[in-house]
Amino acid sequence: MAEKSMADEARRPETAQSPENARKPDAVRLEGITKTFGSVAANRNVSMSIRRGEILSVLGENGSGKTTLMNMISGIYFPDEGRIFVDGEEVTIASPGDALALGIGMIHQHFKLVDVFTAAENIVLGLSPEESGGGRRLDMKAVSRRVKEICGRYGFDIEPDQKVYEMTVSQKQTLEIVKVLYRGEDILILDEPTAVLTPQETEKLFGVMREMKKDGKAVVIITHKLHEVLDISDRVVILRKGEYIGDVATKDATELSLTEMMVGKKVALDIERPAPENPKLRLSVRNLTVYGAEGVPALKDASFDVYGGEILGIAGISGCGQKELLEAIAGLQLTAEGSSVKFYPSAGSGAERELIGLTPRQIKELGVHLSFVPEDRLGMGLVGSMGMTENMMLKSYEKGSSVFTDTRAPKQLAEDVKDDLAVVTPSIGTPVRRLSGGNVQKVLVGREIAAAPEVLMTAYAVRGLDIGTSYQIYRLLNEQKKKGVAVLYVGEDLDVLIDLCDRILVLCAGQITGIVDGREATKEGIGLLMTKLSAHDGYGGGTAETKEKED
Repeated sequence: MAEKSMADEARRPETAQSPENARKPDAVRLEGITKTFGSVAANRNVSMSIRRGEILSVLGENGSGKTTLMNMISGIYFPDEGRIFVDGEEVTIASPGDALALGIGMIHQHFKLVDVFTAAENIVLGLSPEESGGGRRLDMKAVSRRVKEICGRYGFDIEPDQKVYEMTVSQKQTLEIVKVLYRGEDILILDEPTAVLTPQETEKLFGVMREMKKDGKAVVIITHKLHEVLDISDRVVILRKGEYIGDVATKDATELSLTEMMVGKKVALDIERPAPENPKLRLSVRNLTVYGAEGVPALKDASFDVYGGEILGIAGISGCGQKELLEAIAGLQLTAEGSSVKFYPSAGSGAERELIGLTPRQIKELGVHLSFVPEDRLGMGLVGSMGMTENMMLKSYEKGSSVFTDTRAPKQLAEDVKDDLAVVTPSIGTPVRRLSGGNVQKVLVGREIAAAPEVLMTAYAVRGLDIGTSYQIYRLLNEQKKKGVAVLYVGEDLDVLIDLCDRILVLCAGQITGIVDGREATKEGIGLLMTKLSAHDGYGGGTAETKEKED
């Protein structure tokens, strides 16, 4: 009954809002919006509002319809039913161009920039000379002046003549925001804007969003990070299974209350971190160097140890060597001369082995299992045209003893993953490309964690997952830790890294800048290590700690 009353209360947004919020005018109002894809209803009869002068967070589990709903406002999808009002006038948004003309701009999670163009060139790309503000002829000097005015107004760190390939990740995201502001948009939708930012960069972005709010703009943020929702937003809209559940004033919400509204039941939000018991050395990495396609080191002189019975977190801005580090250990990357990765198996399993020079299959047979959840889930991790059973079989088909494959074990594994991680699919035989992004992620993560390795490496294992499933993954990793498995966890959320991991290795520009104790680490300290190279290569801040454990 308590749960029902909470949901019922949230469905009355006008009575739930503070007087200040109630007075703010609607920039966008949705009435009865429905969108289906085949037999699946992504959104069903959704009615909600986006208000000027406020920051609205949109929350929901995977498959709840958050992105689909925002895509209809920004003109990427067209609703099957319902009406959209902008500033009180009913409108038809049939394309992104229609949305832009109405002052609606969406900043997507993945940047849409031309690397060889300058900031100013990217900003006016697609605009006519008149739209760019230069009259009949394109005046790049006028464009640069306007860009500098916007940057000065909001404190952006962007030079109009700077090439995109010279920019940091944070600057690229800033450029996407400037693009929208240059076009005069005053209704902004940001999709997972902090996924690749440090805490310091995130706080700077939030400062910009607050300035936009002061200017009377309507700002919408889609994020999975509940602490950010509570920090930045004024109001939160919750969707569940494509339906509007309610909206609440952020000042009246907690992480627990928002989670319960998202999933419809009570959820424990405590991340367990049992103390390592009798840790045993499993990997010893020394001077590991990997060169990129341009001959520049993507990973330089990395040296550290990994122990069974612990979770070693790996933090760093996206593209700082995380991918190369794990793939080099797994035999998927060529390494420079002098690199060494020694594997120490459990007692009675043989002598230590040097992994450099071995094939991925040889490394896998030693028990070093790479669980890599890439951004391109259907390109590297799974076969989109196959169902769950066939994708499970990709890890075990070589164990067959005849020309015919045995599907019994993979089928059972598929059923277990579907039940344990609540994968939403018509059947385990449905091609995984038909599943939502979050459910594809669950299939991939579930398959990888189901193995019995001695070293388990996971990269962005919860990327794109809702909070309930993310906590299931954390529990599964801790179960592996308790079994004596050495777990490497590459993550984006520093709060999770600090709560989950025993030690945290920090990468900056392909170099280790420190290895810190997860129980004593702070977000600010890790953030600084993520953006500043230390005076020491290789071990960075982890030298003394690692050597002490070796002794």
